[in-house]
Amino acid sequence: MIHVAAAGDLHVGPETAGTYRAHLTGLAAHADVFLVAGDLTRHGTVEEGRVAAGELRDVGVPVVAVLGNHDYHSDAEDEIADVLRDAGVTVLEGDGTVLDCGGTRLGIAGGKGFGGGFEGRCASDFGEPEMKAFVGHTKDFAGRLRTALLDLDADMIVSLTHYAPAEGTLEGEPPEIYPFLGSYLLGEAIDASGADLAIHGHAHKGTEKGLTSGGVRVRNVALPVIQHAYALYRLDVPEGRVEGTAPRLGTITPNHIRSHT
Repeated sequence: MIHVAAAGDLHVGPETAGTYRAHLTGLAAHADVFLVAGDLTRHGTVEEGRVAAGELRDVGVPVVAVLGNHDYHSDAEDEIADVLRDAGVTVLEGDGTVLDCGGTRLGIAGGKGFGGGFEGRCASDFGEPEMKAFVGHTKDFAGRLRTALLDLDADMIVSLTHYAPAEGTLEGEPPEIYPFLGSYLLGEAIDASGADLAIHGHAHKGTEKGLTSGGVRVRNVALPVIQHAYALYRLDVPEGRVEGTAPRLGTITPNHIRSHT
């Protein structure tokens, strides 16, 4: 059994330093790992990145994060990632990591992701070079995500992105902006890997629970959605699982920590 704490869209700034960290006291008593689904900062400045690093430093469990669109805004995403890594945070961008959680190997792969829309209502890489570049960026990331997930040698697999891999967790957002909130291509990459869980943020007015087309459970952990400092999910390794079989679907029981942001 693995307990995964997750949150996204922290949007910290210098004036909020220490505020979010106060809600992470005792995190190790509830979780084996903390996943952060992007938008750690407001405007993507290095100063804000240092604040985010301070919030996540030495919280008692491994912290794995991806960046979000806000973290790219000031063209300092590489510096922000370095600051987070210096604080002990594992930052993913199209790659993966494996953690030992009490003898169970938890594999996490992910990155920011990108938009494009969902089946039947999506952009295509046709026409102007700007449109080709938009969709091409998502295709490139989805390919890297799929490879990273498939390469994980782990008992349980989690995908971590900022953009959504399924439209179910976008319910509540205006349908007109769905193409800018995620892409079905991310969901296809996740389905190909047989992941146990997909975590994302970005959709502040969305819904917590959803599914990919292939039936992988998706959770939107943006703070405005979960309304807590983090959400906690339990992953049970099914008895008799044959390693390498798909889908890798364990039992996921959502449970919210009563620590409000």
